[in-house]
Amino acid sequence: MGSLSRSEEMQFCQLIVEKEAAFNIVAEIGKQPYVQFKDLNPNVNSFQRTFVKDIRRFDEMERKLRFLENQIVKDEIVIPGRVDNGDYSILPNSELNTLEATLTELEKDVKSMNDSDAQLKANFMDLKEWDAVLDKTDEFFQGGVDDQAQEELENLDEDGAIRSDKGPVNYLVGIIRRERLNGFERVLWRACHHTAYIRSSDIEEELEDPSGEKVHKSVFIIFLKGDRMRSIVEKVCDGFKAKLFKNCPKTFKERQSARNDVRARIQDLQTVLGQTREHRFRVLQAAANNHHQWLKQVRMIKTVFHMLNLFTFDGIGRFFVGECWIPSRHIGDVRKAIEIGAERSGSSVKPVLNILETSVTPPTYNATNKFTAVFQGIVDSYGIASYRELNPAPYTIITFPFLFSCMFGDLGHGVIMLMAGLWFVLREKNLQARNIKDEIFNMFFGGRYIILLMGIFSIHAGIVYNDLFAKSFNIFGSGWKSPYNMSEIDGWLAHVEHGKEMLVELAPEHAYNHAEGPYSFGVDPIWNIAENKLNFLNSMKMKLSVILGITQMTFGVILSFFNHTYNKSKIDIFTVFIPQMLFMGCIFMYLCLQIILKWLFFWTREDTIFGQIYPGSHCAPSLLIGLINMFMMKDREAGFVQSGGKVNGEYKEVEACYLSQWYPGQSIIEMILVVIAVICIPIMLFGKPIHHVMQQKKNRKNSMETCEIVINGGSKKEEAGHGGEHGGGHEDESFGDVMVHQAIHTIEYVLGCVSHTASYLRLWALSLAHAQLSEVLWHMVFVTGGLGISGTAGFIAVYVVFFIFFVLTISILVLMEGLSAFLHTLRLHWVEFQSKFYLGLGYPFVPYSFKTALQEAEAAAQ
Repeated sequence: MGSLSRSEEMQFCQLIVEKEAAFNIVAEIGKQPYVQFKDLNPNVNSFQRTFVKDIRRFDEMERKLRFLENQIVKDEIVIPGRVDNGDYSILPNSELNTLEATLTELEKDVKSMNDSDAQLKANFMDLKEWDAVLDKTDEFFQGGVDDQAQEELENLDEDGAIRSDKGPVNYLVGIIRRERLNGFERVLWRACHHTAYIRSSDIEEELEDPSGEKVHKSVFIIFLKGDRMRSIVEKVCDGFKAKLFKNCPKTFKERQSARNDVRARIQDLQTVLGQTREHRFRVLQAAANNHHQWLKQVRMIKTVFHMLNLFTFDGIGRFFVGECWIPSRHIGDVRKAIEIGAERSGSSVKPVLNILETSVTPPTYNATNKFTAVFQGIVDSYGIASYRELNPAPYTIITFPFLFSCMFGDLGHGVIMLMAGLWFVLREKNLQARNIKDEIFNMFFGGRYIILLMGIFSIHAGIVYNDLFAKSFNIFGSGWKSPYNMSEIDGWLAHVEHGKEMLVELAPEHAYNHAEGPYSFGVDPIWNIAENKLNFLNSMKMKLSVILGITQMTFGVILSFFNHTYNKSKIDIFTVFIPQMLFMGCIFMYLCLQIILKWLFFWTREDTIFGQIYPGSHCAPSLLIGLINMFMMKDREAGFVQSGGKVNGEYKEVEACYLSQWYPGQSIIEMILVVIAVICIPIMLFGKPIHHVMQQKKNRKNSMETCEIVINGGSKKEEAGHGGEHGGGHEDESFGDVMVHQAIHTIEYVLGCVSHTASYLRLWALSLAHAQLSEVLWHMVFVTGGLGISGTAGFIAVYVVFFIFFVLTISILVLMEGLSAFLHTLRLHWVEFQSKFYLGLGYPFVPYSFKTALQEAEAAAQ
């Protein structure tokens, strides 16, 4: 498995480069994800670092690019290509200066066009409003003012009192947003004490304000008398943001002349607006064609300067010094990249890459590809592996979809999931090129390979369970046959009412085909129509869940052996691994063996099993009660029948024969197994702490023996002796700490073996729930809704019902049930499996690379 089985070996290196060549060298290193730089200036503020001015410069360039992007998107122009196209070459400094000047000019031009466009739009809107006012004013005067209103206005003074002399009636014309018109009329009526009259008319055409928003407006005319009333009206108009046109012509001829003038100006302004927008489109289209290339360059250069800020100077300030982690197998690639960068910069001084010794724990790096990345992500979500710790990801590739399929086992649903996974995989490049930003879609697309495997394994489980949308299929021929002849069956049918079902018992002694044996692969299809189908499948799936769970937990304990061997910790092998295996084997593996033996030897017929007479299925051993009796060490009868042979052709059975010993020496063997399991507990609990105390005493004794003092020379040499074997990383801990740590792990393991075995019963529970939901959906939708209707209506109903069945199957049985099974599988791997061998106390290797930097910048921008 190579690097998948354990993380890569890492080297701590020192990089010394000339100041002028540093940029090109770091840029060349960033083309591949092989180097993780260490920050050598942890106490220096971000704003006080060496290249903060350069970073600010390119931050400003990125801001300009974001501004241009917003303008491009606003004009609905498509930006072709992607930011990350796989080419990580950086432009020369002269071209970067040109790019900076280009972006500055572009931003200035676009802002100028925006201001000009906004001003032109404002002028255009003013002209459209003026044109509408002129039109509506003519309509108002053509309709005339109501005679009674005219008379009232002429007879009232400004305060509303009746006066004898008549004065002229004035009017004001304006425009207001349509939604404010009703409130405006009410407030105006009250403020003017019923002495002003208003008429309004809606503008049919939508108007566009400078911000691009579409608005509906109305023209109004107010008839009033006196300067005081005019002042009140103007204040109300200001409050409602109504625009007054005080220079409206008084006569029809003047208004006609003004209308002709304004419409000519509108025509000219439309021409100018069109030309301005066309020029803006050409500028933005040109920017869009280069936008991703410019943005990539800016972000890559920013990343280089961020990395250079992690370096420090040598004593004379001529060289940059950096420290980094590099995978051992990529040291040569990094050296080559450094040489290429130095050659490109024209440096005369060859850069140096030194490998240093350090006591710091290296980061964990597991190399992955597009297939293994999702499984490594599942493991890393629980915790990053400690350095060189055994990696669970390769085993998860198989065990994860397998356990999922145990809960999701249905051939039809598995095919649907397989087709979805295949679609994602086969159209992988096309979907990546489309750069879809939907979060849910990206989640499914990222897990395309695990969906594919879950579909394949679910098909296998569906064949084993013989389940296809709650229906079985008979491929190899059932192992059961009807023991009744046709005359008997016809006689029973004659006595049964038409349309009613009749239950017929198939006794295994006569109905089972002993000559051909059981169904070749999976569950016999006859169980799908059996009345006791649920009892049979419950028993089978529950026992299967226990076997699978104990198998995976045992495999996890076995994997811990390889961790102890790699760490050269013999004490962990003798006081942890071996007791754990014995404890697991003496109780839980013994239970699995009993389940398999019961499946193989015990059934309905009388037989001799392990030298003891077995009378029939009612005496089949009860494993659960037997396990309880094993721990309680109860005395049990040996065998299923009493001695003395048959009486009247039958054996005399012992009382509660299903609790009897079913193989010779069972009580003694089980007593030995329990004693061994109990003895293993104190070994796990006290083994390592006792070894820790003994090792400390030995180290102190060796330290005193190797202490040498040279009196004449005035020097002292002291050498501490160390043992030849590791104690699991507890050398510096006190006895109390080791004891508490070991007590926690022992209690967790012993109790966890029981609780984790019970936890694996979720395989049975979810499989049962999934099968029952599928059966209920089939009967509720198809049988009741479609197949239950005869004639032409039945054909039509089947088409309609199939659509409903398909939608419910996808939404409930595939998506919701699939998500539920996925989460339960996740828990079984994180808690039940990985807890047996996986610590997950490491920290990830985060290499510096342009690809990662561009992806992170893209995610942040979204």
